[in-house]
Amino acid sequence: MNLYSPYIEFNRKEWAGLKEHQVTLPLTEAELEQLKGLNEEVSIQEVEDVYLPLTHFIDLYARASRELDRLTASFMKKETLHTPYIIGIGGSVAVGKSTAARLLQALLARGKNKPKVDLVTTDGFLYPNAVLQEKGIMNRKGFPESYDIKSLIKFMGDVKSGKPEVQAPVYSHLAYDVIQGEEKTICQPDILIIEGINVLQVKRETPLLVSDFFDFSIYIDAEEEHIRHWYVERFKLLRQTAFQNKDSFFHQRFANINEEETIETANQIWQDINAKNLHENILPTKGRARLILKKEADHSIQQIQLRKL
Repeated sequence: MNLYSPYIEFNRKEWAGLKEHQVTLPLTEAELEQLKGLNEEVSIQEVEDVYLPLTHFIDLYARASRELDRLTASFMKKETLHTPYIIGIGGSVAVGKSTAARLLQALLARGKNKPKVDLVTTDGFLYPNAVLQEKGIMNRKGFPESYDIKSLIKFMGDVKSGKPEVQAPVYSHLAYDVIQGEEKTICQPDILIIEGINVLQVKRETPLLVSDFFDFSIYIDAEEEHIRHWYVERFKLLRQTAFQNKDSFFHQRFANINEEETIETANQIWQDINAKNLHENILPTKGRARLILKKEADHSIQQIQLRKL
């Protein structure tokens, strides 16, 4: 082990050994199936080995943060508002961020003190398709310029300041667009999870970064070739399922293409858009995360890195 590495590194066996003993896993196989994303492989054993120690670790950090807030308020002789502990989860398209976020939400909410845990994805802060088309950047959807960062920063600021109710826009993957007039209301949760490819990115147009509001951050990592393969496999499944829905944005374009065309199309989209975004904007943010979960070709997490600094 390199003592001078910026990370404390664990293999899966070492990490699994950190979980509290005699703790009953608060999740059934059926519930896990409901939380898993399309083409995402997560076993109950992985939940026990990786996610259970992680939730205990985050709970430790959250309790320490609340105690620090209490001591600070006592020192200043000022009453402070309840503010949520915010966790950011970033990583590439198709790497499994959404599944990780939903799993953490479920497990944290079933912790000892049954905290209120909310989850918001940054997809809702994409500009509507009409705006992207007007700006001529529809083919750059998912890149930094396609997000309304100012609105996202305002949302984060309102939540962190303890505002009783804060609204977040809602995104539909079926419509491939922000749903106009629909919002998700966040009411002072104990923990708020923010998931998205852009959560750790640096954006010059605002003096603050999204990550400035995080108390803890996680990057889901994997070799690019694995992620590309997962993306292609997911695209194949979507062609057989969601794209067959006439309300799907992609119905006319992809519902009736054959298997060979599906694979070719998915690989082209990966090469032209997702791989470029990964290298230019997502992968460079990995070092900003507090914790890195490294996945192997079978989707399993086998390495955990905790940043020291």
